[in-house]
Amino acid sequence: MGDVAMTVPVIKALTQQHPTIKITVVSKAFLAPLFEGIEHVDFFAAEVTSKHKGLYGLFRLYQELKKLQPTHFADLHNVLRSKVVRTFFQLFSSIKVSTIDKGRKEKKLLTAETTKTIQQLKTSHQRYVDVFSDLGFTIDLKKVILDTYPLNSVNISKLGNKTKPWIGIAPFAAFQSKTYPLDLLEQVINQLTKNDIQLFLFGGNNDREALEKIEKKYNNTTSLAGKLNGLRNELNIIENLDIMLSMDSGNAHLAAMKNVKTITLWGNTHPYAGFAPFNQPEDFCILPDLEKFPLLPCSIYGNKTFDGYENVMRSISPDKIVKKIASLL
Repeated sequence: MGDVAMTVPVIKALTQQHPTIKITVVSKAFLAPLFEGIEHVDFFAAEVTSKHKGLYGLFRLYQELKKLQPTHFADLHNVLRSKVVRTFFQLFSSIKVSTIDKGRKEKKLLTAETTKTIQQLKTSHQRYVDVFSDLGFTIDLKKVILDTYPLNSVNISKLGNKTKPWIGIAPFAAFQSKTYPLDLLEQVINQLTKNDIQLFLFGGNNDREALEKIEKKYNNTTSLAGKLNGLRNELNIIENLDIMLSMDSGNAHLAAMKNVKTITLWGNTHPYAGFAPFNQPEDFCILPDLEKFPLLPCSIYGNKTFDGYENVMRSISPDKIVKKIASLL
């Protein structure tokens, strides 16, 4: 989800700066709300567990997309499925094809345990821009307009109207190595709820029990895990937040694409890999103690770590997080 969310500001910039073109975004159906409201953008659901499953299914997907008569094909993911579909276009059509350079070699150097090279790599957003530039469409990300919308009637009926600052907290990530310990997070929540604000906790159905326990312990704290009817309503709440506090995870990118101030906590990953949320100041990324843990980052995605680096996030103090949030309020 995070990868797809990062394409949104780029595609918005593309359509705003090239208003005569038409875009068809191909992804899984549940992600369609990310692109709603973007002019000249249609969404095509890839049914990868049914009719578009396997090689024959991907060939069927290619045939269906070819009927749309595209003039260009941008592969923004460069994974097995997208490679297969773009290969069909290269073999059986004359349209121009371009694919993202993920920078795997420099990312490997960034995360090496020895002979490490620490430097800011090209952002994923810029890598997407490069794909469209290769197709002949220049994009200036500094000029993109990120639209947001007021609370919808469904969310108002559940949460009421907004009468105080709203802060979102997304405490979980795909891997434990980039998840802030819950006992420390509760210290953050405890301090924040002493102020006249409303906290919303974001998570999936699997997180519901843990977040509801926190909800019961603190005033002005509401868990949204499993309570919202789809991604569309979740996005509508996110775009009405004053601040989002997130791990290096999809929720950070959902908030940033809605122009919400987004603070991110980093564990064994690092914003230098290019996955920092869109258009957020560098000091919105809060990192572990790099003097104590000089070999960070250990991983691009958080799926591996070095010995002794399992709990690097404990070097981020709750006070530091609270002070950053307070400064933005």
